[in-house]
Amino acid sequence: MESLLTRFRHLTVLLVVLVAQLILLAYQVKMNQDVRLIRVWSVSAVTPLARLLESIRSNTVHFVDGYLLLAGVEQRNRQLESELGRLKRENRFLKAELGTADRARALLAFQSRTPSRTIAARVIGTGTAGGSRVVFVDRGSMDGVRGGMAVITADGIAGRIQSVYPQSSQVLLVTDVNFAAGVVSQKNRVEGTLKGQGRALCYVDYLQNEQRVEKGEWFYTSGDDRLFPRGLPAGTVTSVQPGPTFKAVLISPAGLQAGLEEVLIVLEGVHAPVPEPAAAETGIQVLPPPPSETLPSPPEGRPPGDAGLGTDADRLREHYRRVGEAQGHVFGEGVPGARPPDFNVKPPDRVPPPETIQPPAQQPRPQAPANRPPATP
Repeated sequence: MESLLTRFRHLTVLLVVLVAQLILLAYQVKMNQDVRLIRVWSVSAVTPLARLLESIRSNTVHFVDGYLLLAGVEQRNRQLESELGRLKRENRFLKAELGTADRARALLAFQSRTPSRTIAARVIGTGTAGGSRVVFVDRGSMDGVRGGMAVITADGIAGRIQSVYPQSSQVLLVTDVNFAAGVVSQKNRVEGTLKGQGRALCYVDYLQNEQRVEKGEWFYTSGDDRLFPRGLPAGTVTSVQPGPTFKAVLISPAGLQAGLEEVLIVLEGVHAPVPEPAAAETGIQVLPPPPSETLPSPPEGRPPGDAGLGTDADRLREHYRRVGEAQGHVFGEGVPGARPPDFNVKPPDRVPPPETIQPPAQQPRPQAPANRPPATP
């Protein structure tokens, strides 16, 4: 290092002198804003370094703050997720309770309307046998339940009691393959047997192909099976197809559409009529019939018989009647040869009562001479 300085001693001195001279000039020269040139150079030289240091500081601060905030946010997020899960569970519970309350209210309203004596029951279990459609309810022989009793809901029939225990009963649903009930269609009064097939839909057996069944038509219990009272909804027709012997009619059971949690057991059934189908809307407005018209009273001075005479024949007949009454002649009662009334005489406006009119004296009928020869036929 010393050798270099010694070797380039004159050049080094020259550079030092030049730099000192530039510094002095920069100190003496001022810019437009009255700022010295040396200050401008110093600030320009320090600015990149200051920017770099500030960037490092801000990034470090943001990283530390972000880490601390993320730790708090993560904890807050866990709390919010826990609260959200609790609210979801409460919401599902409240919805279930609301649905139960609605079904119980509808069941209570139906129970108050039906003439049959029923008892409410709750489903407490389902059967485990393969292909079977059975449930268990919390009513048994201690509550008066007997085998074969009908089980219904507010929407329609649901099944019948299959087995009875002291505090519970087994219900065979309408979708079970062993279920059967007599039904009748609402519109055409076609009778058949409702049977289950182990699936969601049931079918109506023993319907001839000639019998008329429409899609969407309601079927009601007929009461012929002596288990279900007549007039309970069974379901609506979803499909109608002709078969080799009987019609293939599929029915969606009405009693199972809204779920099966609360049911009614019919202790004493009362038959009711099958409701009539509602009249189809034609879309044409029909006015009510006009009121019955009364004949106007005749004006003063006109006989009552002149009121309501609309045709010439009626007026002529009335004229003849008045002429006959004025002259004391009764049409259809005169003897042969009696003098007819004079129709050229104008009848009075008011005819006196019949008892004041004296009939004209009848003229004696002329006798034929005795010596007159008989007429030749």
